[in-house]
Amino acid sequence: MGASDQTRLYAAIDKETVDTREILKKVWAALEEKGYEPLDQIVGYLVSGDPSYITAHGDARRLIQNLERTDLLEEIVADYFKNRE
Repeated sequence: MGASDQTRLYAAIDKETVDTREILKKVWAALEEKGYEPLDQIVGYLVSGDPSYITAHGDARRLIQNLERTDLLEEIVADYFKNRE
């Protein structure tokens, strides 16, 4: 098996340095400050991938785009089930 037959792993963002919970709190606060319903806006972003669901206020749009949507969903679902126990 040659080197080109092996799969490489690549992490664009070091999960150890990204505080997903803090980012979501800041995004939530920025949406509230602008008068939006944060839950609706965040769900819209997660479902569509369209960053225009998130306000640019408080740098919220840039912050949430630093997170991979699939990683964010994984963390939210894991947290939901962890807290149900």
